[in-house]
Amino acid sequence: MPKRLSDDLYPDGRSIYGEACATLSVDLGALAANWRMAKELSGNAECGAVVKGNAYGTGIEQAVPALMKAGARTFFTATLGEGRRVRACGGGDIAIYVLNGLLPGTAPVFRACDLQPVLGSIAEIAEWREAGGGKAALHVDTGMNRLGVDEDEIPLIAANPGFDVSLVLTHMACADEPAHPLNARQISRFETVRKAFPGVPASLANSASIAWLKCAGDYDLSRPGIALYGGEPIEGYDNPFSAVVRLDAPALLVRDVAAGESVGYGATWIAKHDCRIAVVGMGYADGFHRNTSVTGDAKPYHAAIGDKPVPLAGRVNMDLLTFDVTGIPDAGRGTPITILGGPIPLSETAAHFGTNVYEVLTSLGARYERRYTGTL
Repeated sequence: MPKRLSDDLYPDGRSIYGEACATLSVDLGALAANWRMAKELSGNAECGAVVKGNAYGTGIEQAVPALMKAGARTFFTATLGEGRRVRACGGGDIAIYVLNGLLPGTAPVFRACDLQPVLGSIAEIAEWREAGGGKAALHVDTGMNRLGVDEDEIPLIAANPGFDVSLVLTHMACADEPAHPLNARQISRFETVRKAFPGVPASLANSASIAWLKCAGDYDLSRPGIALYGGEPIEGYDNPFSAVVRLDAPALLVRDVAAGESVGYGATWIAKHDCRIAVVGMGYADGFHRNTSVTGDAKPYHAAIGDKPVPLAGRVNMDLLTFDVTGIPDAGRGTPITILGGPIPLSETAAHFGTNVYEVLTSLGARYERRYTGTL
């Protein structure tokens, strides 16, 4: 394939050739504003930034510099590979923690890249010690029963860590359910744990804990994740964070469909009246879930043309979606259709997908033209 020249791109980085059928817009200004909001809600605590899952689908290489310009200096990834990417684009003036811990044999890579594993087992601690120790975080399980050392192992570790414990952290299981009794139990257990490590910074608060449990300021470092990317609030709570992602696709064509005719595979959607159907060039290969397909009288997913909703019609295909644009007479070939974001809350998309906003964002496909907008 010929090398792409700078003349082949629009100033915002999009291809002039229309190689993709949809554009994913990421508002870096909104991302930075969300970090500043999380910092404000974190009180006196330092505000970090979780950029795992390729910065929740927005792109590590673009999100990290924007977050750094906003003021973030501590980052969290899930994997060693993500940590290396953050180091490469973030430079040396940041701390990077890898939440999934220390895979066997990887200690030399952590040390070479100045990354800190979040150690969550006695075996990991032993391997880190044998590799020479150095800065690392200690993950303590307080009720999630996932990663993290057990509480009864804390006295032995605290008596002789064998490495420089730079951070003690735990993860909340039910922070998005403020009234859940496990929240209070986890906080109480973590208070006991942090006393075993006097002077060591402590971190508990994720996005929900920052925004809705209001406990971030009781600790030294907060860890906002989904909030940075515009994640919706839990039911009954206002969302103080701005939308970051928007997905738009032009209509490939608009066709007339007579009443009684079917649209798509399986003939599962039948036109109840003469209608106009717009075809969009994306589908489940791009992260638009197939279970959103419309059959019978089920309430369909609605995309938008401008501020006007347009319902999905028929099955979601690998590469194509079809929408009923009957109420928009000027819709035609090339008309932009907003698939998610913009007038469509992420929570609405997640509800139709049968999942949460985390999966909506991290499932965004690789075939989009990614357009980065916004100022810091």
